Amino acid sequence: MKIDVITPFPEMLNGFFQESMLKRAQEKEIVAIKLWDLREFTTDKHKTVDDYPFGGGAGMILKPEPFFRVMDRILKKRTKISPKVILMTPQGERFTQDRAISLTKENHLVFLCGHYRGVDQRVIEKYVTDEISIGDYILTGGELASSVVIDAVVRLLPGVLGDFSSAEGDSFHSGQLDHPHYTRPAEFCGMKVPDILLSGHHAKIGLWKKEQSEKYTRERRPDLLKKKKVK
Repeated sequence: MKIDVITPFPEMLNGFFQESMLKRAQEKEIVAIKLWDLREFTTDKHKTVDDYPFGGGAGMILKPEPFFRVMDRILKKRTKISPKVILMTPQGERFTQDRAISLTKENHLVFLCGHYRGVDQRVIEKYVTDEISIGDYILTGGELASSVVIDAVVRLLPGVLGDFSSAEGDSFHSGQLDHPHYTRPAEFCGMKVPDILLSGHHAKIGLWKKEQSEKYTRERRPDLLKKKKVK
């Protein structure tokens, strides 16, 4: 998978993409991630990427010209594949695990990171195929939101996780929350690991995990169980 991220603040993401699972995924050549500095596609000496909105109002709007130039470069370099171009925006569709799974089927993703009041609508009309939101709140820019989506998608690609069954057992992957987890030592600060997990009886352990998963979901996210019944 190829992932391009367009942002006026690439340093916000540099470190994130060079650590942990995302770093390993790139080293294995499972994914190629490239950051594009929007300011490099400006033409004035101040590298201006924003301007005042027509019609007045508070806040600044990201200009269309730099986005058009960088998208032209991206599309010229990779003409064989029509990319999925994603704008991270509060107006977008709510991001879910199902959406993450669907994005793993794409060969090329391009993320547009908005800032300030937003992005000129002509950028959206020309290039954007999907608008995604990670929640009903406002962030300083689209970098954090993009990194959330990229992380959720890349970890699902074959070969990224050592054992993919660990992803299949994640919260939301099966439609409900994950069960509690324990590791060594078996007793710590007077708190013991449940005896069933130390029993070695795999069938009973599997049943315990299933029951705990359903219990957590019923107590904390009953809406997930309702969705599961509807399906």
